[in-house]
Amino acid sequence: MSNGSETPQRAYGVATTALHTGRETTPERENSPPLFLTSSFRFDSAEQARAVFAGEEEGNLYSRFTNPTVALFEERVAALEKAEHAVAAASGMAAVTMVFLSFLSAGDHVVISRSVFGSTTNIANTLLKRMGIGVTRVPLSDLEAWEAAVTPATRLFFLETPANPTLEMVDLAALARLGRERGILVVVDNVLCTPCLQRPLELGVDLVVHSATKYMDGQGRVLGGVVAGGRKLLMDHVFPLLRNTGSSLSPFNAWVLFKGLETLPLRMERHCDNAERVAAHLAAVPGLGGAVLYPGLPDHPQRELAVRQMRRFGAIVCVDLGSRERAHRFMNGLKLAIITANLGDSRTLTTHPATTTHAKLTDAERQAAGITEGLVRLSIGLEDVEDILTDLDQALESSL
Repeated sequence: MSNGSETPQRAYGVATTALHTGRETTPERENSPPLFLTSSFRFDSAEQARAVFAGEEEGNLYSRFTNPTVALFEERVAALEKAEHAVAAASGMAAVTMVFLSFLSAGDHVVISRSVFGSTTNIANTLLKRMGIGVTRVPLSDLEAWEAAVTPATRLFFLETPANPTLEMVDLAALARLGRERGILVVVDNVLCTPCLQRPLELGVDLVVHSATKYMDGQGRVLGGVVAGGRKLLMDHVFPLLRNTGSSLSPFNAWVLFKGLETLPLRMERHCDNAERVAAHLAAVPGLGGAVLYPGLPDHPQRELAVRQMRRFGAIVCVDLGSRERAHRFMNGLKLAIITANLGDSRTLTTHPATTTHAKLTDAERQAAGITEGLVRLSIGLEDVEDILTDLDQALESSL
C-alpha cells in the first residue's frame, strides 16, 4: 500500500486495505484510478522493447500479459488475502482451469471434493480425464477420505469450503497439513467467504481461487477471476499459462472489480447480518427446521468449525423443500428475490442447483454432493431484511 511516502505503514484493517491498496497515481494526480484501455504499450526504442521482452527491464508489453489496471486489482486482492501475489483471469472458471492446467500433467492425479461448483466437476470429468489426469472425488469434510485417496501420482487437492451450494466445510488447517506432509498442493475456492470472512492462506493452504464475478463485484455487472498465493508459485506456473493462452481479465472489468473491492467489507457485514436473520427465520417455520442449511444455526453439525476458521457465517442460505415441484413453486412465488444462476449480488437471488448450476452432473454425482431435487439456494442481498422475510413467507405459503 503506497501513499507516496517511503515510510513503512503499520498493518491496516480489512476495510482500510480494501480502500487504500493500489492507490498509486499517475502524473495527472487522479484520485480514482485510471482505466488503461489499451491492447499494447509503446517503447522508447527498439532496444528497450528487446530488453522488456527479454525480462531485463520491467514494463508492460501487451494487455494479454499485463495491464496497469489489472495489476491494481491483483494487488488489492493479494493484500486482502494476505498473499504475496495474485494473478487475475477472465472469469472464475478461467482461474480454476488455469490452476489445473498449470500444475497437472498426463499421469498426475488430483483429489477434488464432491461438493464443488458444477462447472469444476465438468472440467474434471472431461478436460482432465481427456488429458490423462486421474481424478478422485471425496466427501469434503472427511479427512480420512482425503488421505485414503492419495496416490504416488497425487499432485493437487482442490476444494470449496463452504461448498456451493450445500455449505459443507472441511478443517482447512488439517487438510493443509496433510498436503504439506505428502507434498501436495492445496487449492481452495474461497468465493463464498471472500477474504473478509476467511483467509485459507493463513491456515496453510497454498493457493486461493475466486470468481470475482460474485461478491468482489457485488452488483452482477462483470466477469472476473483471480488466483492468490505465493509469488514464485504463481509466476513460475500460473502466469506463463495466462500469458500464452490469453484467458486475461479485461482492463474494464478489472477497474469495476477494483472499485467493487472498496465496499466489500461493508457489504459482507450487511450480507451476513441479513443471512443470519433469514436462516433463523426459516428454521423456525414449522416443518422446515431440519431442512435449512446455514453454518450459523445453533444445530448445524459443523458450526464449531465455522466459528474456528470463518469470521462470520456468510450470505448463502439453502433450504430443502422436499421436491422439485415445491422448490419451483416457491421460487416462482418470490416477488423480491430474483431467479438467476449468479450469487453474491447486492440483491437477493435464488436458484435451483439440480436443474441449473449442477444440471450436467449425473444423478449419482448430485446425490453424492448432497444436491437434492428440493434444494433451493438463496444468496441473501442487502435489502431491508424485513422485506426479504416477508417475500420468503409469502412464497413459502404459495408453494404449499
